[in-house]
Amino acid sequence: MTDKHDSPILEIDTLSISFFTRAGEIPAVMDFSAAVRPGEAMGLVGESGCGKSTVALGVMQDLGVNGRVTGGTIRFKGRDLAAMSAAELQKIRGREIAMIYQEPMASLNPAMRVGRQLAEVPMLHEGASKADATARARRVVADVRLPDPDRILQAYPHQLSGGQQQRIVIAMALMAKPSLLILDEPTTALDVTVEAGIIRLVKDLGREYGTSMLFISHNLGLILETCDRICVMYSGEAVETGAIRQVFRSMRHPYTQALFRSIPLPGADKNERPLKTIPGNFPLPYERPAGCNFGPRCDYFRPGLCDARDVPMETIPRSDAHATRCLRHREIDWDAVPDAGVRHDPTPIGDVVLRMEDVRKYYEVAAHALFGGGATRVVKANESLSFEARESETLAIVGESGCGKSTFAKVLMGLETASSGKVLLNNREIQDTPVQARDRQTVAQMQMVFQNPFDTLNPSMTVGRQITRALEILGAGMSERARRDRMLALLDLVKLPREFADRMPRQLSGGQKQRVGIARAFAGGANVVVADEPVSALDVSVQAAVTDLLMEIQRANHTTLLFISHDLSIVRYLADRVLVMYLGHVVEIGTTGQVFAPPYHPYTEALLSAVPIADPSVEKTEIVLEGDIPSAMDPPPGCPFQTRCHWKAEVPGDLCEREVPPMRDMGGGHQLKCHLAEAQLRRMVPVFRLAAAE
Repeated sequence: MTDKHDSPILEIDTLSISFFTRAGEIPAVMDFSAAVRPGEAMGLVGESGCGKSTVALGVMQDLGVNGRVTGGTIRFKGRDLAAMSAAELQKIRGREIAMIYQEPMASLNPAMRVGRQLAEVPMLHEGASKADATARARRVVADVRLPDPDRILQAYPHQLSGGQQQRIVIAMALMAKPSLLILDEPTTALDVTVEAGIIRLVKDLGREYGTSMLFISHNLGLILETCDRICVMYSGEAVETGAIRQVFRSMRHPYTQALFRSIPLPGADKNERPLKTIPGNFPLPYERPAGCNFGPRCDYFRPGLCDARDVPMETIPRSDAHATRCLRHREIDWDAVPDAGVRHDPTPIGDVVLRMEDVRKYYEVAAHALFGGGATRVVKANESLSFEARESETLAIVGESGCGKSTFAKVLMGLETASSGKVLLNNREIQDTPVQARDRQTVAQMQMVFQNPFDTLNPSMTVGRQITRALEILGAGMSERARRDRMLALLDLVKLPREFADRMPRQLSGGQKQRVGIARAFAGGANVVVADEPVSALDVSVQAAVTDLLMEIQRANHTTLLFISHDLSIVRYLADRVLVMYLGHVVEIGTTGQVFAPPYHPYTEALLSAVPIADPSVEKTEIVLEGDIPSAMDPPPGCPFQTRCHWKAEVPGDLCEREVPPMRDMGGGHQLKCHLAEAQLRRMVPVFRLAAAE
């Protein structure tokens, strides 16, 4: 932690930013104040549309032609950024203030080698020679822990993985040793294991370079692990700010409390302790209520008080600069146990609905895939997949990008056919039947909810028509009136107002669009639904509502849900069983309780360690995997995980490098694919544990 008496590097005072359109002025940020001190990391959190990125763009003085600062000041090292000339700002951007964006390829030139792009930074900002700049680029590439720096410098961005691209963007930002680094959702598109490595890297480099950070994220666990202070935003305003652990342990704004109650912390359970969703919707900038912006969604709202006037920030007595924008913060019993919500009896698990038996999926590709030619090579996307899924069961499939999850889903849906093995849906083999050759009943029985609701809806078709169209394809014999009635019933099922039938997708929020996707998936009465990362693109509060909706529909319809995800917090909350995949193999399968407690497969242990937990009372073992997932075109010999395994030294000889481990039964249906002796597996300790009281 830094000395609180140091002068701030960045000081934002009562900042207001608006965008001016043909429809008029749209206030995006109002009365926002924050400060970042030397060497400090400040976390900025809140739902999409709350103004986080607008604040960052305001600091960069990059609001575009429509954006304008309408009040307040932004001072960097004591100087008002708005008073600087374009030439002065150009000197500061990139050199003194650097920004890392969510999508690394947006910051990299695809036609320029990585080394040249990195060397440009000191050459432009400091007038360094090409030789000195190249030498510095090599040092920084080594600092961000990329293997073989000389090869990386000669590579083009497309030749690197997503995690490697993000490390290059971080290296580029650090080349000029900036005083302030702004990170805007820098790990959202990355696997949880890559994310863990990036976060540790950012923290280490921040300490090494003495860089202050403004870290923008909707992930409260990442903020806890990375930042010293936090500022929570809602609808353009800061609603709570303070030291990170003080806010996490003693939150004093209802919105902060509601955010924490909508994320699946350890102990949450879909039956006994369901998530508490935030009622209502996030207000649009031109629909903000009178008084407290959060008032219409707040459990503690008092008419005549909370909606009577604008609410100022107020410092919490006896605190380290802890402040809240709540008029009732002294009256609320913040230690009261929250209402547990509606408890549900566990749904009885029925008969086997879906079975995979030793399924493999291989692809033949040209050695020179871009231009063709050369000997063909085999990509082993799925290797000997075997499992069962039962009626009313939620089976989660987890693993990093490239592990074969999406290929597995494509084979199930008939978008690909299996190379060998059997896929049985209600005891009927479907592995060799592509979707276009499947009968209407089979297509209706197995449907999919996709990751990105924005890409799965026709922008020129109303919501009602899109659902009705699905009914026409899947519900043969229904009359037009019957289809409309069924469409309205499906809107009821996903808790959307019936008037939404006449809306266009652009008029819906992300969560509402995902609900339409779910309604469409259930149009034909599906009894197996493959949900491919269905909540990863959504805010945490919307995520909780959509997850709760899926569980409710499952209970009512006895649906078998295959939930594909890299978010192990959501998986722990909703899954009955978990299947862990690595490089096309199933490396562990068991009930959620079995997979989330030792003995673990070493890969599962590393996945769990990488999960950010937004709870300061929980400590975890830190295991950061080195290296990238090997290519499925050139997998390592023996155990697929042996090139990254932190337990490999415990296995005598070169067994891990010679033989694929057998699937071993650990009892109760819990299976592992690992060479470790059972005594070694039984000695494993839990990744998560309660921290000692401070």
